[in-house]
Amino acid sequence: MKVKAFKKIILSVSLIALIFSCKSPEVSPTTGWNYDDSDWGGFESAKPNEQMDPDGMVFVEGGSYVMGQTTDNIRHDWSNQPRRATVSSFYMDECEITNHAYKEYLYWLYRVYGNDYPEYCNKALPDTLVWRSKLAFNEVYVESYFRHPNYADFPVVGVSWLQAVEYCNWRTDRVNERILIDAGYLDVDPDAQGDNTFNTDAYLAGLYEGIVVNEMEDLNPNSSGVRKVKMEDGILLPRFRLPTEAEWEFAAYALIGNSYDERIVERRIYPWNGYQVRTDDKKYYGEMLANFKRSRGDAMGVAGALNDHWEYTAPVAFYFPNDYGLYNMAGNVAEWCMDVYRPSTGQDAQDINPFRGNVYVTKVLDADGMISEKDSLGRIAYREVTVAENINRSNYKQADNINYLDGDLRSQLTFQWQREQTEDEEMIPISDFEDEPKVSETNEMYQYGVTSMIDDKARVVKGGSWKDRAYYLSPGQRRFLDQNKSTEWIGFRCAMDRIGEKSM
Repeated sequence: MKVKAFKKIILSVSLIALIFSCKSPEVSPTTGWNYDDSDWGGFESAKPNEQMDPDGMVFVEGGSYVMGQTTDNIRHDWSNQPRRATVSSFYMDECEITNHAYKEYLYWLYRVYGNDYPEYCNKALPDTLVWRSKLAFNEVYVESYFRHPNYADFPVVGVSWLQAVEYCNWRTDRVNERILIDAGYLDVDPDAQGDNTFNTDAYLAGLYEGIVVNEMEDLNPNSSGVRKVKMEDGILLPRFRLPTEAEWEFAAYALIGNSYDERIVERRIYPWNGYQVRTDDKKYYGEMLANFKRSRGDAMGVAGALNDHWEYTAPVAFYFPNDYGLYNMAGNVAEWCMDVYRPSTGQDAQDINPFRGNVYVTKVLDADGMISEKDSLGRIAYREVTVAENINRSNYKQADNINYLDGDLRSQLTFQWQREQTEDEEMIPISDFEDEPKVSETNEMYQYGVTSMIDDKARVVKGGSWKDRAYYLSPGQRRFLDQNKSTEWIGFRCAMDRIGEKSM
């Protein structure tokens, strides 16, 4: 009798332990309803996860720094006045985009779109004729630099800002497609053509099917029980893009390598400490730290003792990386940034993630309010937002904010004075005209083609190149070029936002 009672007690204890060991559903702290439970409506709780480190990229921990030029300005343009700015953490390509990487992009374009849309593919080709000079013999670079395997690991050049942006968009789709394939939701579709190709935005909008292997469980009791991956799942990566000017400069200085307890030990001129362009490392003593032009006629040194080893570009990982692990943030090729160039951006832009070039867009909807069908390349359409749909906003009204405070009508004192005067000389607040359609006056303000080459298509170029003197190796220097043009001394690398945790 005692044994039976003892067994009952043991069984009761075991059942209680089993009950409490079972994981109870997560409960909303605000409503008391269960999360992730179809019997309670099926709301799926957000589960934070560590953002995947993109292939070929380095994590750049953000922070505050003195942005701008602090050395002598020999050109006296003073277009980058020193000011303190904060940059959010982000990812950046370890190296410049190579010829090999860009050829992979072109191969994919011609394989997928070449038969039906060859003109679209041809627009992506780099301009190899940028190597020509009227008084120099460079035909070997025209013919071989981009195609020959010996230059595979050299930075791609002859690529315009617009072409670089398109490469970033393509890379976004290929990386996210691979993530879905690796996760078992899609299968590889090597026969995809035209509008049947994977596009991240189209997939998230439910306009891309692909070869489905598996789908996620949908806990919504009113659904079919399965669904596609959503942005809320945290599986897909953010967009690849060009870095902003502030990000590029911050990453190039890499002050994380000489700061202690928020104290910067040494304000850097270059992406390394000191005032020299040669290393003091005993093993490599005297070696150049960047690929640049030492003086007129001296692009690589004397035979038997070459200083930077290369007359033009160099392999993207040839020199020492900076303290973030980024290569060639000084020299080799200068690089495109996202920003539209203005001399006074440093005075106008916000002090957190400063940037000029915002043009706000929204998805195009059909008559039923649904996202419009994909185009012939498999992408969904966007349009600029209108003033009417933002009438109640206080942070912005119009789509195009490139000229804000520098190039727009409100920036012109003469125009402002004229609009403020009425027939009876009564003053009218300029805010009364804030909602009027924007009229770009950039050409008038900067006299484009007469005294300036600045307009809304001028994009910021950062960093020195093989063609430049040491002066341009300082990250604080800035230049610009039309977004449609390309040269033999400008390349690019990609960046990506860091979602969530900002520290290492």
